[in-house]
Amino acid sequence: MSQEIKKAEIQDLSLVVRAIGTDLEHTQVRVITSANADMLFHYWKVGHFILYLQKKEGWGSKVIDNLSKAIRSKYPDKKGYSTRNLIYMCQFAKAYPMEVLTEMGKAEELLNSLSIDNVLQLTNELNQFTQQPVALIQNSDIQGDIITQQPVAKLREVSETLSAIYHNDISQIEEIFKYSAIVRTNWASHVILLNSKLPLGECYWYITQAVANGWSRNVLQMQIETNLFARQITAKKVNNFSVRLPKPQSDLANYLMKDPYIFDMMGQTDKMAERDIERQLVSHITKYLLEMGSGFAFVARQKHFEVGDSDFYADLILYNIQLHAYVVIELKATPFKPEYMGQLNFYINVVDDTLRGEHDNKTIGLLLCNGGDKVVAQYALSGYDQPIGVSDYQLTKAIPDNLKSALPTIEEVEEELTKIVEQDK
Repeated sequence: MSQEIKKAEIQDLSLVVRAIGTDLEHTQVRVITSANADMLFHYWKVGHFILYLQKKEGWGSKVIDNLSKAIRSKYPDKKGYSTRNLIYMCQFAKAYPMEVLTEMGKAEELLNSLSIDNVLQLTNELNQFTQQPVALIQNSDIQGDIITQQPVAKLREVSETLSAIYHNDISQIEEIFKYSAIVRTNWASHVILLNSKLPLGECYWYITQAVANGWSRNVLQMQIETNLFARQITAKKVNNFSVRLPKPQSDLANYLMKDPYIFDMMGQTDKMAERDIERQLVSHITKYLLEMGSGFAFVARQKHFEVGDSDFYADLILYNIQLHAYVVIELKATPFKPEYMGQLNFYINVVDDTLRGEHDNKTIGLLLCNGGDKVVAQYALSGYDQPIGVSDYQLTKAIPDNLKSALPTIEEVEEELTKIVEQDK
């Protein structure tokens, strides 16, 4: 009996420890998130203050340089106050005036539905905003000799300046700022977005995607460079989802689809040897779920199906958690041909019959081809009842022409991937 009590006590203790650990992790996340929001709000205020001084007192880049030196002299242990970073703070304040932050708060519901039409509506509305908050401060009553005073001491007037600019209490301004989407990503990512010169609406979309998918700043940079917004939102996609899938699944499937998909290499240099390029290509493709998008998980590669007396092998089978559906992908090294559709349709039927459970939605097919006529692809879709999408793909956009012949073929890459998967089992 005592042993059973001891076991129960150990189990209870284990549960308590686990609960404490979970709460600690959540607390740490909140602390980090809060610290990030505080720092961003500080940078936003400093940026507004410098903009105010530029407008009122004619401050130029030389004075910003002097301000940077004064801050670093007074606070040598504080980082982030270089001339370049102060200029970024000004750009940050310009990009996100209060009107934009308020509008972003209203836009949350539109993005929650993950519909391309909603995203386009939201981005177009945000793109209409004039991102020049300095125009709002012309009637400010703040006076004083700014130039002759120590720049560090003048930072204390940031709150009063903002209150005068926006005719609001600083606590209310802070609340609006910290409830906005821009506090969900870090300063390094904001610098990347500022350097991108993207329209405001697209910047906001990239912020939401970075948060939703846990992108690092390097991944964010890559997604911007490969123009993910155009490939996922504005591209004219070829699929029959709207007639073969119920809403909202059809909207979500169309939203998640890209055209083209880019399976690019990481860390490429001009002096890379041919073998290095091959290794980079294979290594990167094994991690291409990042390019596939949100909620995708591996199920199988070269999945074997025995149908009748014949053996068949589907290139890749994924499962998407958001769609609650299997996704069968066929990869072709040649431009689109109508007969490819029949093969993919066959695999969808087999997966529906052998893998799909009672709680899974209809299996979706995605045909990735190396080019082809989209008009022909759209006509070919009309003869199939299964939900199918057709997209282009690119293995890379930056391989030197003299090395392209040394790259492995699609078939060689698939064979290597199969070996890797088998070794991991």
